Amino acid sequence: MDELRGKFRSFRVFLDICVKCGACTDKCHYYMGTGDARNMPVGRQDLLRSVYRRYFTLPGKWFPSLVGARELTEEVLDEWYTYYFQCSECRRCSVYCPYGIDTAEITMAAREILDSVGVGMKYTNEIIGKVFGIGNNLGLPKPALQSTLEDLEEEIEEDTGVKVRLPLDEPADVLLVTPSADFFAEPHIDGLIGYAKVFHATGEKWTLSSYASEAANFAMFIGSYENMRRIALRIRKAAIDLGVKRIIIGECGHAWRAAYSFLNTLAGPFDFLDPNYPVPQHICEYTWDAIQKGKLRFNKEENDWIKLTYHDSCNVARASRMGDYPGGQFDIPRNIIKAVCNNYYEMPEDTIKEATLCCGGGGGLLTDDLIPLRKAGGSPRMKALKQVREEHGVNKMAAICAICKSQFTKVMPDHGFAIDDIMSVHQLVSNAIILPGSEQEAERDGADDEREKETSA
Repeated sequence: MDELRGKFRSFRVFLDICVKCGACTDKCHYYMGTGDARNMPVGRQDLLRSVYRRYFTLPGKWFPSLVGARELTEEVLDEWYTYYFQCSECRRCSVYCPYGIDTAEITMAAREILDSVGVGMKYTNEIIGKVFGIGNNLGLPKPALQSTLEDLEEEIEEDTGVKVRLPLDEPADVLLVTPSADFFAEPHIDGLIGYAKVFHATGEKWTLSSYASEAANFAMFIGSYENMRRIALRIRKAAIDLGVKRIIIGECGHAWRAAYSFLNTLAGPFDFLDPNYPVPQHICEYTWDAIQKGKLRFNKEENDWIKLTYHDSCNVARASRMGDYPGGQFDIPRNIIKAVCNNYYEMPEDTIKEATLCCGGGGGLLTDDLIPLRKAGGSPRMKALKQVREEHGVNKMAAICAICKSQFTKVMPDHGFAIDDIMSVHQLVSNAIILPGSEQEAERDGADDEREKETSA
């Protein structure tokens, strides 16, 4: 704790300045879902703050009982383990705190301390180990990854009549680094198909990497700078080895935060990339730019069976940006959705954008051991989703986060939704895109020609 106190001024400030105003008390989805007072952000902070006071403040050293200071004991560590793994580091409470106290940073510090004394979370640490050993969270070796991509190429060709490639470890202009969930399960894999179709339609020379086949960086959840750096350096090495000009990150909330906020400091400089592009770039930024430039054509009617809403993922909404202006992380995904869907509706204003409610599975909590907690934490978002269903008949929700999508497949069935009612944004793009050389393109061009003839007549 003393090391963290010396290294991070913000950590020390956050522990010193809380005035117990209560602004954050009902803002945590885990508190809303469980009713446990220790899940109030201020209650969770105080678990660590009480130990900090005992060792690093004069009142705590001299009069511990008067200021609520506690010794660091095994019982205290057990309490930390219980409650600091009931925080998804979503940062919603910091939006409402008048002092901007970031409970996520305090949670990261507590987890780093726990990890240092051998009380880390098995799930998170095993995933980090898989990335170091193989290259991705799922432990997919290159042959399995190659086979998956080849199967997807065949599937796309059967569906569209167009040969769309998903290249692996090939020299290219663009390195796509995406969460490994995109290689494994729906709706993630449908999003990967969408990326491939977009790159095909724009004529982009792109590739995936078997060495850096994971955009996620679970080391961020335990506040481990060194492990974050080791994972980020894999992306740098892959980019150099493949000779790419830019790096694009797929749909994953915390992966985008790790890349947007930390990639340059963890693994930079990236002066070998093309300076005309941001480092890194989000796949939504790429797709929206292509839409604006007229490089993509869509048949929005392909999504007319969907009445859609959109879930802002926490790490995108509150810990990063997109585009070159404030709020781009809110506008760009919605702009893409509106370009490919006719029926879009927002959830209540106090549950979206910067005030978005967490899915309940982030922060390294996406393990089946925590299903009851995850369902409790996801219930506030489900309440908002049910409201927009009742008001507008919404039947699908889109997201750009792998953890959110995985979490909602577990939570939604408890609230009257189907397991596949959560969708990738690029799944919607995939549904509507008109690929060059496809029968759909020929039909659309024929229909356009007929309309022109009728108009001229």
